[in-house]
Amino acid sequence: MPLGVTWIEEERAFNFAVHSEHAESVTLLLYASADLVNPCHAFRFDFLHQKSGRIWHCRIPLNQIGEARYYAYSVSGQAPPHLHSFDPQKVLLDPYAKCVFFPPDFDRQLAMREGSNSGRAPLGVLTGHRALFEWDGDRSPYHESDAIIYELHVKGFTKNHNSGVDASRAGTYAGIVEKIPYLKELGITIVELMPIFQRDPQEGDYWGYMPLNFFAPNGQYASTRENDEQHLEFRNMVKALHQAGIGVVLDVVYNHTCEGDHRGPIYSFKGFDSAGYYMLSSDPGSPYANYSGTGNTLNFGQAHVRKMVMDSLRYWKREMHVDGFRFDLASVFSRNADGSLNGDAPIFSEIAADPDLGQLRLIAEPWDTGAYQLGRGFPGLNWFQWNGRFRDDIRRFVKSDPGMVPDLVRRIYGSDDFFPDTRYDAYHACQSINYITSHDGFTLYDLVSYDHKRNWANGHDNQDGMDDNYSWNCGHEGVEGAPAEVLALRRKQVKNFCCLLLLSNGIPMFRAGDEFLNTQFGNNNPYNQDNEIGWLDWDQLRTNADIFRFLKT
Repeated sequence: MPLGVTWIEEERAFNFAVHSEHAESVTLLLYASADLVNPCHAFRFDFLHQKSGRIWHCRIPLNQIGEARYYAYSVSGQAPPHLHSFDPQKVLLDPYAKCVFFPPDFDRQLAMREGSNSGRAPLGVLTGHRALFEWDGDRSPYHESDAIIYELHVKGFTKNHNSGVDASRAGTYAGIVEKIPYLKELGITIVELMPIFQRDPQEGDYWGYMPLNFFAPNGQYASTRENDEQHLEFRNMVKALHQAGIGVVLDVVYNHTCEGDHRGPIYSFKGFDSAGYYMLSSDPGSPYANYSGTGNTLNFGQAHVRKMVMDSLRYWKREMHVDGFRFDLASVFSRNADGSLNGDAPIFSEIAADPDLGQLRLIAEPWDTGAYQLGRGFPGLNWFQWNGRFRDDIRRFVKSDPGMVPDLVRRIYGSDDFFPDTRYDAYHACQSINYITSHDGFTLYDLVSYDHKRNWANGHDNQDGMDDNYSWNCGHEGVEGAPAEVLALRRKQVKNFCCLLLLSNGIPMFRAGDEFLNTQFGNNNPYNQDNEIGWLDWDQLRTNADIFRFLKT
């Protein structure tokens, strides 16, 4: 212990430790920068001396590592029927790698079929022996009655050429730092960053909800990728936001990985032990249970999976000083190994009992593809929750659906039907994260401009994304050619939405760009649009300065 790679200063050595329950042999591979195909050292673990329980481990002095800069593993074993799992030819990324390197010849396709992917697989980076970051003077702000959450995508926030950020820093952690005066003027007290865990750069996952790893910050969001600068740049961003009195919440995806189903790539978890990390189904044709909608689901009935998540949360708190987490599809946390729901799922008590994590801002998306646990249904009693009913009911009221006044009153009061403030339940209205829009769905301006989604650019024949948007185009479909009276009505509707959001009991959250009527041209699911559709158009801030002034007051 601990798992991963640890620098032991007094021994001038690296300790390597990895969990694999069903592996029959494990080999550590070390690579020099000059040759990413052939390892400069290969250490085959002796299970009699280098295995404790289900953890394979060894300690190697720095003087024996030589020119090695990167590391990976090769694992062999007997895979369960129908699972494409153990493959000793695959170069495997350490699940606990704190930094991920992609060789110039990185190839996702090789990881999806049998055979070697040497020289083309992601590698861990040996970084633990470097200087520590200076956090002197850093204080984590904790906002309560003044909490306003601003959801943003690190790249999309400043990548556009009109963002005002220097091109060398546009779309990066450093780009956010340049926008801190803007965030302060707007009145933001908490930024919620869409996923920044390292992902597969060849998957087309612009949003980041397909993580490769739970410890490494995404290197593609760093302004310089030399010498693993993403760690330094991320920390500088957090420290600068804290100095401005702004908290940092990470949108984290622990319910699945980018390895997908049995047809997906073997990068890490599958190669170490598919049956030990993922929930399995009884269907030979679809051997992985899929409560995430992305092909696989991590098995929180396994203690080592829960430990990995806990270790990841502690890492981002202790080493990166983040102030909270928003958990994607958090209902997966409450599932047993067979997929059934467990109201006493152990990870909730484990998080609550942890001195580092129990006091953080923990926000749940209280559903997955098969469960909806909003309010009392969610096992995390003291957690904050995304209130999907607030979103839907406010949208329906503003578009004038009949019979919505009683629901409107309940949402304004604090959704006490879901978060009852009775003596027995004792929920608080602040546990409701109220929102009209988020990354998933129409922007606020598109909500008043389109009756129907326009997701053709995504490549799925407009079949992806939500159909029930509860939107109204105010009399003209789309942003092109709308008459003046329609444009004026849309502005009024936007202000109606903003007033209802900011005046309701609970914590308000809105998505970046809504304050100046940013549009995605009717696309309500631009998860793969790393372009002007998915980036903020800062020209709209000047065009719609009146909306910005209204919202910031």
